[in-house]
Amino acid sequence: MKGLFNKILVANRSEIAIRVMNACRTLGIPSVAVYSDADKNSKHRLFADEAIHIGPSPPRESYLDIEKIINAAKQTACDAIHPGYGFLAENPMFAGRCAEEKIVFIGPSAEAIRLLGNKIESRIKMAEADVPIIPGMKSTAADMTTFEKAAEEAGYPVLIKAAAGGGGKGMRVVDGRDGLKDAVEAARREAKNAFDDDTVYLEKYIVNPRHIEFQVLADHHGNTIHLFERECSIQRRHQKIIEETPSVALNDELREQMGKDAVRVAQAAHYTNAGTVEFLFDESGHYYFLEVNTRLQVEHPVTEMVTGTDLVVEQIRIAAGLPLSDQLANLTQRGHAIECRIYAEDGENNFFPSTGTIVHYSEPVGPGIRVDSGIQAGMEVTVDYDPIMAKLVVHAPTRKLAIAKMIHALNEYKILGVKTSKKFMIDVMRHPDFIAGKTYTSFIEKNMAERQLDIDTYKELAVAVATVASSSAAVPVVKGINGATSPTPWEVIGNWQIGGSIHE
Repeated sequence: MKGLFNKILVANRSEIAIRVMNACRTLGIPSVAVYSDADKNSKHRLFADEAIHIGPSPPRESYLDIEKIINAAKQTACDAIHPGYGFLAENPMFAGRCAEEKIVFIGPSAEAIRLLGNKIESRIKMAEADVPIIPGMKSTAADMTTFEKAAEEAGYPVLIKAAAGGGGKGMRVVDGRDGLKDAVEAARREAKNAFDDDTVYLEKYIVNPRHIEFQVLADHHGNTIHLFERECSIQRRHQKIIEETPSVALNDELREQMGKDAVRVAQAAHYTNAGTVEFLFDESGHYYFLEVNTRLQVEHPVTEMVTGTDLVVEQIRIAAGLPLSDQLANLTQRGHAIECRIYAEDGENNFFPSTGTIVHYSEPVGPGIRVDSGIQAGMEVTVDYDPIMAKLVVHAPTRKLAIAKMIHALNEYKILGVKTSKKFMIDVMRHPDFIAGKTYTSFIEKNMAERQLDIDTYKELAVAVATVASSSAAVPVVKGINGATSPTPWEVIGNWQIGGSIHE
């Protein structure tokens, strides 16, 4: 679409960078990639129309360096920047610097990011807007007496949370008064280390909740809508790993009520562009405002699958000053969608990060199967960045069929050279409680601790290795820092077992 932007710089990497670049291509807008030393051979660098090197591998010296990103945009004559998610996406200073340089930040205003990034301030704002919030403190305190009083009023267990953070940092569950002081002090230390802000507060700990979020879009013409919910309750260490829509927990009445509250949240914050309003949903059917993610979410594809909406295209249109697209009026959900995040992690060893060279890569294909990927064969996976490599998404007429399709797609997804969370995802999909829709944030701790590997895993692995070995194309060999070549597929597998004998 002509006239939106001349060129967009994507201030991110890997799969989300490619996702944004695809939206740019849909609109006919050239895209510019930025890359660090670690990403010199990355897929996103090669996918863009242009690419600019921005520094060494550590994020603070490259992807988190605001001035380097701004200079890259100016050097390539970009008039807009899309931050993706992570890195600088929720940094109000970055959005402010873009405004100073008259570069359009494809996201909300710096003021909205600042307000909603502080959990205490956002709780106060939402309480004023009559949005239900979790009982607890509306401000922090220096003395323990205030924390003790708030805990008694809310009722134990309580949760200590960092005001400026996320991802489980600066968070502690406290079951009784005896552990409160130590928990507050520990949360303050962790928050200071993670966010350079030791402000913490206390709220009621909701036992066994669901995590349900609503996608919102708001333009600069006063139009704010929601695009229904996503169920994001399957989490490990407070990080989502499986998401789906619609949620089996909501009926039409609740969905409408929560959607209206999500819109009210966005309007109270004078929010524009795409955002996600997150709620906790308790066992009695009550829901509470949790926070707003002021950016595109990792799980946005499931919303796109059931609504037929390209959310990144809408982000770009809104940032260019256009009203919401006509097709967003009277949206409905069609079918059921599930997303699995594919991490470079050992799902059999407490999700320990995995590194190595990808020696074989092939994606599942078929109707209703989508892969947003940032990897390819020959790439090296390092510990420099978040371990997410790809997102596998399926869509089907019903949840039952979507689960079956996801299991099939996971089995067809072949990644050799690093350990992945793929097998863990299959086991979740097959668990009776997941199939029954009993998805709570404590699902993994309660249901997956005693899981056992089955022999089919190794049969599948043997077939995949045989495929690599019989391929006419040479497998890439990469020299390590000490001159050693990359290991063979059998070496990177680790311990394996077929038919009863164990090999190492």
